[in-house]
Amino acid sequence: MLLFSIIVLFRGHNVPGGGFAGGLMAASALALHAIAFGVASARRALRVEPHYLIGSGLLVAAASGVFSLLRGKPFMTGQWSRLALAGSWEIHLGSPVLFDVGVYLVVVGVTSLIILSLAEE
Repeated sequence: MLLFSIIVLFRGHNVPGGGFAGGLMAASALALHAIAFGVASARRALRVEPHYLIGSGLLVAAASGVFSLLRGKPFMTGQWSRLALAGSWEIHLGSPVLFDVGVYLVVVGVTSLIILSLAEE
């Protein structure tokens, strides 16, 4: 489920998916882990406190807007570049991907915090 959530995260710019849907899928995987093995095991599997995921996600999402400011554009304007690889291969990189990663981290953090808090009671 976690691998599929990463796939949904990265293909979400052009097709349905993105950071929100991928984050919900990752948190659902954690919820299933908590149901199957207990809350303590789910917290160990997460490896970080959900608060840190929320904070780092907000930081990554806000930092994605800095690239547009550096190019003299309005904050959060999508910026794109190309990375040439061997032969005729190239990868298109964009700041919206960083924003989606930030949203993914925030959604995983908030949803995990809610799920684990409810499961502990």
